[in-house]
Amino acid sequence: MRRYTLTAITLHWLMAILIIAAFLLGLTMVDIPGLTPTKLRYFSWHKWLGVTVFGLACLRILWRMTHAAPPYAESMPGWQKKASHISHALMYVLIFAVPLSGYFYSLAAGVPVMYLGVLPLPVLIPPDQELKLVLKQVHYAFNVVLLGVFFLHILAVLKHQFIDRDRTLQRMLP
Repeated sequence: MRRYTLTAITLHWLMAILIIAAFLLGLTMVDIPGLTPTKLRYFSWHKWLGVTVFGLACLRILWRMTHAAPPYAESMPGWQKKASHISHALMYVLIFAVPLSGYFYSLAAGVPVMYLGVLPLPVLIPPDQELKLVLKQVHYAFNVVLLGVFFLHILAVLKHQFIDRDRTLQRMLP
């Protein structure tokens, strides 16, 4: 059985951990009432995670363009292969769309993004309260869809590991 490269495996798991952390931090920070120092710190960390995920996603796409994924198990039905391709493509789109929507939401709110507190990212749009409201909903919706696709991904992995026993999971384990 062919496996993913160590670089692909590392990017996969690192991004998974960072996306989960950003999601949980996002849920936590929006539940803090008012505008407290803790809430502001969490917003900064959330943005830093989003920028990092975006950068790693760029690296991951470049790596993937030059390194093919290992083939699926021969026993996997065609419809499952097609479903896997579609869900992976959707996940890739969302891995870019979520941080971008959050970035533009911050800019529309008039809050520039300062990566790691030292590197200002470009301000590409002026503050706009109407756009802010739209982008807030877009960012939330993208996160909900990403969460759904993520859970489908996990369920598919568990099915392949424990029902099909086709060693699909081993392709992505270090």
